[in-house]
Amino acid sequence: MNPYNTPVLPQPWWRTTPAVLALLALVALIGALSFGFGFLVMIAAVVAVWVLPRWRWFTKAGATFGALVLLTVGAGLGGQLDDNGTAKSEAVTQNKGSDSVKAASPSPSPKALEAADYTEKPLDEAVKLARSAGFTTAHHDAAEEGRTVMVRSLWTVCFQKVDTTAETINFAAVKDDEPCPEKDGGPLPWPVMPEVVGATYDTALKDLKRAGIDLDSVQLDDVYLDLDTPTAEEAAEDGDEWRVCFQSPDEGTDVTSDTAVSLDLGRWTDVDLVQHCPKAKDTTYDIPANDPDHDSGNSTTGGAGSTGGSSSSSSGGSSGSSSGSSTGGGSVGTVHPGSFCSPQGATGVTKAGTPMICGPASDGRNRWHS
Repeated sequence: MNPYNTPVLPQPWWRTTPAVLALLALVALIGALSFGFGFLVMIAAVVAVWVLPRWRWFTKAGATFGALVLLTVGAGLGGQLDDNGTAKSEAVTQNKGSDSVKAASPSPSPKALEAADYTEKPLDEAVKLARSAGFTTAHHDAAEEGRTVMVRSLWTVCFQKVDTTAETINFAAVKDDEPCPEKDGGPLPWPVMPEVVGATYDTALKDLKRAGIDLDSVQLDDVYLDLDTPTAEEAAEDGDEWRVCFQSPDEGTDVTSDTAVSLDLGRWTDVDLVQHCPKAKDTTYDIPANDPDHDSGNSTTGGAGSTGGSSSSSSGGSSGSSSGSSTGGGSVGTVHPGSFCSPQGATGVTKAGTPMICGPASDGRNRWHS
């Protein structure tokens, strides 16, 4: 059998050129109906172009580009038909609607927006709620200073001005720790410091509260150098025994959010040796013998002189070589641990009955210790 005379077998129909071209044409048709489905058909057509026919590579590349063009054209025609159909549908709807309007009575005007009450809310929250309700917002300082609002979350709404026609709300706010003025643009009504010097601690608290001052911000100090400062709870336990010796600020001063209110307290009863406030701060001792300048030689509690010499105690006792020295002793009664003391070597007891002695501490000064 001569191989040169062997007839060529016919190809299957689906591998013929007409079949592939028909598949490419199907890309345009399906793309006009559905772009997504047409895209999938285009992928299948491209694969068929490169696998099925016995075309040269540049022919296959041209057919691939043609498939993309056919999909674009088909999708464009489909979109054009859809747009026209939509336009016609809208036109019919509008015509029907206009006919209905002619036959029916005029419809009412749109309902005006209603604003909620946003006062006492944080400014940032009020702005968010108002905008979600359909309003355009603005804000400014409610105080007379006309300050610029920098961080809305740190301001609180005092007043609001609503314009339902323009659908706007203008908020007037102050800082979170400030009181609202009586009217927009007015002065801030800060509380005024009352005069509490000479009053008991209980009375002073009542006067401060009546003036509108936050009691939690009041700081306490003790005018006695040999006693620790009481806490608010400790002072309240014996509020009629503690007296206000000094105050800050002075009477008539505005107490703003930056003002530090402090009370210097002294405590005494009928049995205490000191029953009055000092003339200045940090110059008095609850127990006079604790005062370094106190002359223990004139004390009725005993002990040696604090400045040396031959002075003797009025309570009697032998005077030795150390009786005039600064290390003389003697009992001074009830003392407070850690407080300054004099003279060195003096003895005392705490309120709990623990014996104490006056001697040098870590800071080099004489303090009471056990």
